[in-house]
Amino acid sequence: MLSHLEPKQVFSYFEQICRIPHGSGNTRQISDFVVDFAKSHGLSYIQDQWNNVILFQPGTKGYEQSPPVILQGHLDMVCEKEPGSAADLQTKGPDPVQEGDWIRAKETTLGGDDGIAIAYCLALLDSEEIPHPPLEVVFTTDEETGMDGAVNIDLSMLKGKRLINLDSEEEGHILCGCAGGLCCDCRFPAKRTEKKGILLTLRIEGLLGGHSGTEIHKHRANANVLMGRLLWGLSRKFPLGLYRLEGGSKDNVIPAASEAVLLVRKEDQQQIDGFCRETEETFSGEYGAVESQIHVFRSFGEPAALDVVWGDDAAGILDFLFCAPNGVQEMSGDIEGLVETSCNLGVTFLEQDAFLARISLRSSVHSRKQWLADRIRALTEKCGGSFLTCGDYPGWEYNRDSSLRKLLQDIFVKRYQREPKLEVIHAGLECGIFCQKIPGLDCVSIGPDILDIHTPKERLSVSSTVRVWDYLLEILKNSRE
Repeated sequence: MLSHLEPKQVFSYFEQICRIPHGSGNTRQISDFVVDFAKSHGLSYIQDQWNNVILFQPGTKGYEQSPPVILQGHLDMVCEKEPGSAADLQTKGPDPVQEGDWIRAKETTLGGDDGIAIAYCLALLDSEEIPHPPLEVVFTTDEETGMDGAVNIDLSMLKGKRLINLDSEEEGHILCGCAGGLCCDCRFPAKRTEKKGILLTLRIEGLLGGHSGTEIHKHRANANVLMGRLLWGLSRKFPLGLYRLEGGSKDNVIPAASEAVLLVRKEDQQQIDGFCRETEETFSGEYGAVESQIHVFRSFGEPAALDVVWGDDAAGILDFLFCAPNGVQEMSGDIEGLVETSCNLGVTFLEQDAFLARISLRSSVHSRKQWLADRIRALTEKCGGSFLTCGDYPGWEYNRDSSLRKLLQDIFVKRYQREPKLEVIHAGLECGIFCQKIPGLDCVSIGPDILDIHTPKERLSVSSTVRVWDYLLEILKNSRE
């Protein structure tokens, strides 16, 4: 599908990567693909037990003694699909198609985040004509679910002190700092009791969703939050039991849909329907400027006797969902327009005997991140649940004296005839972890235009991919010293 695009090697490798299933936690096949590449090209490599891969290539003629440059991206992708899609990204990779200047995937996320980084690096290592210093190419795993690959990788053998991360999604922006983060796992007991009534299926749908870092400030609705408001409101007016409750699939994705199946009294059906209709109107009024397709679907079923979560257990869960913090919590006092601290109620799931909620936290201030986690812990325990954190990763501090950033700025001005935008972002990047592992490391992050990442609307710009490729080659050409 992409073989006609230039540079041919970049788009050829990108399509090959797309065809391989490589969601977070499912990276062995893509890791082995990179190892096979290294073997076929006679490159030294290291593959570890977490499926991280490091490739080594000597400098080209005239660059043999130059200081090495580290190129870095991650092998995993976020696996999301359109409602009703039969696509299974666990067994089959995305199906890319081109539409004008954009490459997207049929019904699923594309994985341009961060497949294009892998494609850039493999195309570079495949060439015998591109001048460059010695390269140390690092591919990490499970970046999207807590950066576990970067946390566990051994980098003691690397000699480079300059790192170009290729995990950015906006051409013309040089990233030079990012927030740290962690995940909060909140678990509540869900004792089930047999009750009689009629089934009510509720589904909040039609939302945009999106990336919980780069799009958390865009006033997009969170389906889990809306469902919490709807269910809490219903529970204050009508007796109900929770049979099923599920929303979102990734903690770092703003959930676009949430579904609940309840047991309610038949005599309340008409009033419940009216309450849901009014709530939909309320949501549309609050989010209508951004979310034009909000819909509260409801369907009443036949009488049934089911084991449902009832009484105090249900109340604790619904109180938590109603009160859980979500969205932007603090804006930066140092950098205008930068979100400092946020959280995303990314996943909710009712099991047979427990209710689980996972909240992703981000902050560029460590103490504020810890304070927000403690607030969620206090709420969880007050509502009768237990609390754990995982996936804690550091922020990446801005380096005022970065010579690598200065090099990229100078080359950008010469190529584009304008200044790049230097940016510290709210999303998480692995650079903070790398800086902890390699003292004195100088980092930047760049990448081509990719829109709506972490959603089935994700798309990669062809023309931007070409320009950033040429920019990267010019950077390496000027990295002799």
